[in-house]
Amino acid sequence: MSATSELQPVETRRTSAKQLTIGAVCKALSAEFPGISISKIRYLEDQKLLAPQRSAGGYRKYSTDDVTTLRTILRLQRDEFLPLRVIRQELANGRAGAPEMPPGDGAKAQRRVRSGVTVSDAAIYFSLAEVLEETRADPELVAELEEYGVIEGQRRDGTRYYDETEREIVRAVRELARYGVGGRNLRVFRTSVDREANLLQQILAPALRSRNPERRKEALEALDNLATVSTHLKHLLLVRDLRRLAG
Repeated sequence: MSATSELQPVETRRTSAKQLTIGAVCKALSAEFPGISISKIRYLEDQKLLAPQRSAGGYRKYSTDDVTTLRTILRLQRDEFLPLRVIRQELANGRAGAPEMPPGDGAKAQRRVRSGVTVSDAAIYFSLAEVLEETRADPELVAELEEYGVIEGQRRDGTRYYDETEREIVRAVRELARYGVGGRNLRVFRTSVDREANLLQQILAPALRSRNPERRKEALEALDNLATVSTHLKHLLLVRDLRRLAG
């Protein structure tokens, strides 16, 4: 079976011209990439790595080629830890696929999901130099984010390290900085996130404190799901309010 047909649900294979919604794409890739989310796919589109067609109503429609490209991006992130700017170059050079992971429990154990930062991910740390190289942010911006408590980092043997989440925060803030948004403006985000995190933690507090490893694992997975849904909700509310302002 080809890699393309593997991506498609049964009904899609029968009609190769049929296009998928973003939700269907997310579901089709979730087995290999548990950390995939609608927000993640939209972010990759914002970064000009994907360009799905739009229906008359404005909804995204993904072809099998789009899904193949998305799978390639996610594999390059997960397996080769490539930053998006390098992945963009790989795609521009015609890289249309990535090697399949060999079957078996050993390969499954090595699958570290790098397609999206999740609550249950083991932390991977990057030096300040690596963060600056991958995000192309100015050192002053990182220092400002530390000053206002947006990121913290950890000092080890005289070197400052940041986890993957903080690296992506720097990347996102760098984009905002292009519009004049600085660290001092991010207090509103920090306050909102603190409240939301406390709410989600309260919902699952008993399970998170459980001594049963399976129950704790389920609670962490639930936190991932809640974070994804709440992020999507905030996106919708923000779009709604901005449309009202623009209108």
